[in-house]
Amino acid sequence: MHCANKDHAMSPLQKKISLLLMGLFLLFLVLCPLASIFIEAVIIHGRLDFSYAITALETEGNILMIFHSLLLGALVVILSTLLSLPLAYLFSRTDFARRKYFDLLFLVPFITPPYIASMGWILFMQKRGLFSQIFPAFPQGIPPFFSLGGLVLVMSLHLYPFMLTLMKNAMAHIPSSLEEAAAVMGASFGTRMRKIFLPLLFGNYAIGALLVFVKALSEYGTPYTLGRRIGFDVFTTSIHRYASVAPISFGKAAVLASILVTICLLLWMVQNWITEKCSYALISGRGSRRTLSTLSLPARILAWAYISVILLLSIGIPYFSIISTSLIKLRGFGLTAGNFTWMHYAELFSDTENDALAAIGNSLFLGLASASICVILGTLVVLCVRTGGRKAKFLEMEALLPEMLPGIVMVIGIMLFWNQIYTFLPLYNTMAILVITYVILFLPYTVQYVTSAFTQISPSLVEAGQVFGGTPFYIFRRIVMPLLLKGMAAGWMMTFIIAVRELVAPSLIAPPDTLVISTYIMREFEQGSVSLGMAMAVLCTALTVTSLLLLKRRMHI
Repeated sequence: MHCANKDHAMSPLQKKISLLLMGLFLLFLVLCPLASIFIEAVIIHGRLDFSYAITALETEGNILMIFHSLLLGALVVILSTLLSLPLAYLFSRTDFARRKYFDLLFLVPFITPPYIASMGWILFMQKRGLFSQIFPAFPQGIPPFFSLGGLVLVMSLHLYPFMLTLMKNAMAHIPSSLEEAAAVMGASFGTRMRKIFLPLLFGNYAIGALLVFVKALSEYGTPYTLGRRIGFDVFTTSIHRYASVAPISFGKAAVLASILVTICLLLWMVQNWITEKCSYALISGRGSRRTLSTLSLPARILAWAYISVILLLSIGIPYFSIISTSLIKLRGFGLTAGNFTWMHYAELFSDTENDALAAIGNSLFLGLASASICVILGTLVVLCVRTGGRKAKFLEMEALLPEMLPGIVMVIGIMLFWNQIYTFLPLYNTMAILVITYVILFLPYTVQYVTSAFTQISPSLVEAGQVFGGTPFYIFRRIVMPLLLKGMAAGWMMTFIIAVRELVAPSLIAPPDTLVISTYIMREFEQGSVSLGMAMAVLCTALTVTSLLLLKRRMHI
């Protein structure tokens, strides 16, 4: 039996070949576009030249833009912290933790496309906007909103669920016995927070703060819609402008992208250092007990008020603006009786130019194609990594690299690289290049979900199949594959959800006159057909939210 096991197992040579081929494929797919950015930044007309880099750093506007980006990231971290920490405590250490439906409610702002939420806020706060119609005493709307403060608020309301989830899980793992022991020794609530609770949270909070900072630097939708309106330029909007607005300068875009990549990689290094040095092991074999405290009536009223305000700001206002605007017949009459209609939704499906239907079809095609390819490629990557030993770690790093970098940076790299090899692979300016871009951007999601499913498979199951003479393909098909299906399905669905709402890639690299849902919404919003654009936005958010609900219901994740 033991000999049969060896005969049917994959040989070391086969494993090495599989790792080599997959590594070379990801090298071509991921690392070559990334390398093209740095090459474009310093190679001009075939020779080493730092003039683009020097010009970019000497340009007064770019220096101010870099300062804007760093300032915006820092302010978003601060406000996200203020929004999320009280919620994290309520839903991890008090009886509010039993209300599981809030987990989904607080996820809604994060899965809402940020450019759509930003548009909702603009429609609500602008002069003669929805706020002015509800409260006629404010005909000018809320002018202070159109400032750095408003930009920070909108971005924080999108990112705070990320910090909330991380901090809630960290707080839930702190044993209640530590606080109880301090209370027995006479420590007040404030002392317990300062001496025990907060120090134990520092490592996790620092990681969350760095991740939110990187995501704020990487965000394009909100700075493009709201930031551009107030003249607040950041990395992503500047890179997009250099790469898409005449006079186009891929060299300057590459320089700014290189600086952004460097900042993000430095922050990821800091995050890894914090993970190793500033974390505490709070879960041991002895187990731990968590006691959920019951709030007093005044504290409960205050907690419900705080939760209601957060949900109103993060979900209520943007969704009210989007939905009501999509139903308004004539914007000049606003929220008045008889001025509501479904005609904008009907127009989406009866457009004589078929732009709306084409945009929906293109988004669905890109979502289906990229999700399917990502599942296949991601599963192969995980299998190679899990059977390849330590040497396969580089392969895993290649697959996960796009998640650590701003999406606009990878798109710029893809544009540069595929332009250079157009003679050999003429895919640029076709739908194929969009599919490839989506696969590169979203492959990490599938890899993470499949890896999570794979780690739950006991090696004894595979060994039992080998003992009974199963070939590697038979074992994979009858044992491993069925156990991976849940993770594969979750990865497929998440990739599909994100792909349908993607904005950066199609705005830069889509073929001429090719629209997707996101670029259609942006075009209608900028051209003044706001109600039509918001009708499409409602369909987009309904599709993503429904897909997420289906995923959570069917896959129980």
